[in-house]
Amino acid sequence: MPNRAQPILFMNVLTAYMAQELPRINQTLHDVTCDLEPEVLPLVEHVLKAGGKRIRPLLTILMARAMGYTKDDIYPMAVAVELLHSASLLHDDILDNAKLRRGAKAAHVVYGNSHAILGGDILFALANKIAASYQVPALTHSLAQAIMHTATGEIKEIALLRDPHITRRQYLDIITGKTAYLIQVACQCGAIIAGGDTKAITNAKAFGLNLGIAFQIVDDALDYTSTAKVSGKPLGGDLREGKFTLPLVLYLQTITPEKRTMVMAKLAKNALTDQELGVIIKEIQELKLDIKTRDEAGTFLDLATTTLAPLPQCPEKEVLISFIDFVLHRNK
Repeated sequence: MPNRAQPILFMNVLTAYMAQELPRINQTLHDVTCDLEPEVLPLVEHVLKAGGKRIRPLLTILMARAMGYTKDDIYPMAVAVELLHSASLLHDDILDNAKLRRGAKAAHVVYGNSHAILGGDILFALANKIAASYQVPALTHSLAQAIMHTATGEIKEIALLRDPHITRRQYLDIITGKTAYLIQVACQCGAIIAGGDTKAITNAKAFGLNLGIAFQIVDDALDYTSTAKVSGKPLGGDLREGKFTLPLVLYLQTITPEKRTMVMAKLAKNALTDQELGVIIKEIQELKLDIKTRDEAGTFLDLATTTLAPLPQCPEKEVLISFIDFVLHRNK
């Protein structure tokens, strides 16, 4: 991997840009959702007020600005991508039966499954309505493709849940679908609004896709190391749900064939006790497989870095580079 900026340096760059843009992003999120029906608005406010890093709208803005776009009409499109993300989280938490989201009660726990599912559908529709208002067919096409890919990634994950024979290719297909395509479309829409040519849009898509894959790989590492107090999610949640993510795959390669057969069989049947699950989590931590997982993420971040080379030197390009380091080093 190439030498990267010191963590304090890149965080200063990124934090400063976030501080500059987040108020406008959050205000725009309020503006585009405040007229929703009163039966829907409390759930939407619950989801949006839970916070989040607003990575996707930031990337839309950054990519457009890096390509020379200066108009303020970028903000509705940027938050449209965030609405897609929020909608996918509403549905994802139901599928995973997750009780927490960013340290707060998941929306379906508060409002019920039916309300949360339909609320997610409304956010999907609102995002597409916003994109359509630009009267640029490529924007609505891109969002539709992202929704399809995201849903397909979730279906693939469900199909391979507790399947001990999952391949590395299948694992990458899942995380590309469930996470990377929404980050890709954030960058893609920024490039489209900026009037980028085919090559510029292709580079923006490649940057977002590789950044998104790396983001999810790091997320999978954090599942074994970051506590609920820090991440807002319980430690070892993926393991308990039977998801064969990269840290677990690496772990299975380190143990004896006999132990591997036993662990895989129990995982497939959801038969591991809490004590056995705790032992696996502890051993993954002791083997520092979270670090090895982050190294895997680094290969995709290297690919993302190369796609930024054609961009002109500007503050936004520096922030995009800082995003790469943020993804690699983040702890929640």
